[in-house]
Amino acid sequence: MKNVRAIWMIVISLLLGLAAVVVAGKWVVDRASVDASKVITASRDIDVGTSLTPDMLQSTDWPRASMPPGSFEDAKLLASRVVKINLVRGEPLMESKLAPEGAMGGLSGVITEGKRAITVKVNEVIGLAGLALPGNNVDILVNAKDESDKPISKIVLERILVLAVGQDLGRDETKPKAVTAVTLEVTPEEAEKLDLARSIGTLSLVLRNQIDKSPGTTDGVRTKDLLRLSVETGTAPAYRGKPAAPKPTIEIIRGIQKTETILAPKEIR
Repeated sequence: MKNVRAIWMIVISLLLGLAAVVVAGKWVVDRASVDASKVITASRDIDVGTSLTPDMLQSTDWPRASMPPGSFEDAKLLASRVVKINLVRGEPLMESKLAPEGAMGGLSGVITEGKRAITVKVNEVIGLAGLALPGNNVDILVNAKDESDKPISKIVLERILVLAVGQDLGRDETKPKAVTAVTLEVTPEEAEKLDLARSIGTLSLVLRNQIDKSPGTTDGVRTKDLLRLSVETGTAPAYRGKPAAPKPTIEIIRGIQKTETILAPKEIR
């Protein structure tokens, strides 16, 4: 009799536990459905400069309390908009990730308002050809001649954004590529400086840290500066004349002692 009663107690406990689980699960689902909203996300990886089409977009449930600022709930609002950064599958579409309305796809759609794109041939660029990737920041050096017709190397532009390497706008690549040109984003004034610099000398790209905003303004380096630096650091001898001839000596041995004596000029015959 006691065993039957114990069995019934176990069965009733299991039923009550199952009912509690069902009720709790229903409450969680109802709560989530109340606090969730719809957000348009990428249905696949999307490259920078791409014009959006309906098959690239999907509607996804998103917690209302953490809605991304500038996100969209209606995919129709994104028709033909151009993305200005790479998007990964599931990433929400936001106004800050899109080019202005009316922008065309391709490179022109990702140029920042008020700036320009200028292309430099790789055979005019020494140093980082093939190593700089879209999205990197670079400084630009010019090796030319100054007013005194003396060679000088100087940084002429700083923190210049690389828009494209060859015809590739993708910013998620990590391997260097052999390319024919590098496209840079510059202001109109910087475009003028770069055009003049490449007409009077040889250009070099200097890769810099993405978050480094420290200025690199210098007076430039000339040949005499390099030679002076070599002497000061001991990497080059200060005197480059003919080596001194060895002085004539005579060796004198007394017992087990040996000495050397330098002969005076009058002793040399």
